[in-house]
Amino acid sequence: MSHVNDADVIRRLLTNPATWAVAGLSSNSARTAYGVSEYIRDRLGMRVVPVNPRGEDAHGETGYRRLADVPGPVEVVDCFVNSTRVGEVVDDAIAEADRLGIRAVWLQLGVIDEAAAQRAKDAGLDVVMDTCPAIEGPRLGL
Repeated sequence: MSHVNDADVIRRLLTNPATWAVAGLSSNSARTAYGVSEYIRDRLGMRVVPVNPRGEDAHGETGYRRLADVPGPVEVVDCFVNSTRVGEVVDDAIAEADRLGIRAVWLQLGVIDEAAAQRAKDAGLDVVMDTCPAIEGPRLGL
């Protein structure tokens, strides 16, 4: 069965103040993750924590190589990684959920992994898949 996004979950994630760990966010301002994370921070009022293989800082925030390195708290893990790699990020989010306070994973537009989405749901996390906060926010009038 394929995942269907819940509009109430999307609205809650976009309107409740939280810290978002953005997997795939680096200092490269040409990347989509950079602009969307800026939107999440500036328009939605969230704190954004970069997570990338080099641990690069972005938007004035300390970067980390992996979720396990983030001191926390983190409520949402936003996945700007290829669909073939997102399962690993989701599994890391599940593993770190209790320690960091993770309550949701957001798989960006074009990032689809039904099995990973199901694992996250089975672990009690909310899941949003194949859409973007910068699309959903304006659609919801935020």
